[in-house]
Amino acid sequence: MKTIQIFDPALCCSTGVCGVDVEQQLVDFSADVDWARRNGAQVERFNLAQQPTAFADTKTVKAFLERSGAEALPLILIDGEIALAGRYPNRTELACWAGIAEAAAITSESACCPDRRCG
Repeated sequence: MKTIQIFDPALCCSTGVCGVDVEQQLVDFSADVDWARRNGAQVERFNLAQQPTAFADTKTVKAFLERSGAEALPLILIDGEIALAGRYPNRTELACWAGIAEAAAITSESACCPDRRCG
């Protein structure tokens, strides 16, 4: 199974779903990550504000930040390689990357995984 790593920008808490003015995008993404984990996906999230060492210790992430800056986050790695930057993946993309068959079957492989990084 592939490992999906999410490198979030600085958020107030581990998911960004806290406080009074929560972005709907973060609520939706958090629900999608929970769904993917319940279906067997290996997903790790790192928050720049709370886990800066994870960003500095991951060579790919460190190089990305030096080149693009923190404003280009989130950064998503699949098995250590950049899969997506600048936005959060949707549920279909998570399913494809994790090899979750039921959701991947909804969309053709070419539509959800054009780079053939499916499970």
